[in-house]
Amino acid sequence: MRDFKELVELCRGHKIFIQTHNFPDADALSSALGLQKLLEHYEIESSICAAGAIDRKNIAQMVKTFGIKVLSQEDILDVMNPEDYIICVDSQKLAGNITDFVGNEVAAIDHHPTFVEVKYKYAELCITGACATLITHYYMQTGVKMSRTVATALLYGLKMDTLQFSRGVTIMDVEAFGYLLPLANMNKIERLMKNTMEFRDLGAYGAAIENIRVFQTVGFAYVPFTCPDGLIGSLSDFILALDEVDVSIVFSKRKDGYKFSVRSELDEVHAGDLIHEALSDIGNGGGHASMAGGFVPSVNVKDYGDFLEQKIWEHFIKVLNEKMLEYPIIENF
Repeated sequence: MRDFKELVELCRGHKIFIQTHNFPDADALSSALGLQKLLEHYEIESSICAAGAIDRKNIAQMVKTFGIKVLSQEDILDVMNPEDYIICVDSQKLAGNITDFVGNEVAAIDHHPTFVEVKYKYAELCITGACATLITHYYMQTGVKMSRTVATALLYGLKMDTLQFSRGVTIMDVEAFGYLLPLANMNKIERLMKNTMEFRDLGAYGAAIENIRVFQTVGFAYVPFTCPDGLIGSLSDFILALDEVDVSIVFSKRKDGYKFSVRSELDEVHAGDLIHEALSDIGNGGGHASMAGGFVPSVNVKDYGDFLEQKIWEHFIKVLNEKMLEYPIIENF
């Protein structure tokens, strides 16, 4: 890993913002909090910000539990200037899931693969199960004492993003878990993890079940109304849990477009590459081998009309057939 003190020196004398992806999840918020508190140790103040809303009850509860203050896009308009420094956390500039604020993105700390190269003054781009792992390793590297609150938040983020250590786990994640476990308040984590579903979520599950189509071992579902990012990911996990499904693709309508979530259990189907290539002509996407996300603006698919679902599916069929599966998928919809 990079020497964290290089980032400290970069930040000195500047107004610092820690920006997560637009609809921050547990990993993004815990990483931002951990970084904020670590910079405080070196007498560097910073503000956490995100363009999207806190749209899940369990994430709102996390914010309340750990006292995380997140500036909204409206807040940013009043306090950020072009010369201010931005540290992207759990995302990267031009990744498609992070708004380009007016400040200068000088650094990125992220555990996702890079699909659009950006030059930063400081970059920590390392494939791990969670971004919280990278922040934890900074504490391990510097020897700075971690508070119980930060340890609890980071462990919660780590557990959530790795799906309880069942997805994308690396040696670094295991090392971070070993460091955090004796410092964290497990009772708080258990309470946060008990209530991750809301009553309104049942409608989305119902829509996904009603609309699911399975082509060979690929499950595809469209939810024709707005769902929070976290819920779309949960729906994708839900479909992947079917014995007949090895790859799941779920997308949901948004006010300005369509949000996608992809999951894969096949070595030959890299979820991040699949969604990146499938949406390259109409939107953007990327992520890990087992999980990925993407977005398509409405204006880019306005000509699809009543055939939206079929046309979107054809984008994925093309990539799956040409590059990622040994057998072709029947194109009948």
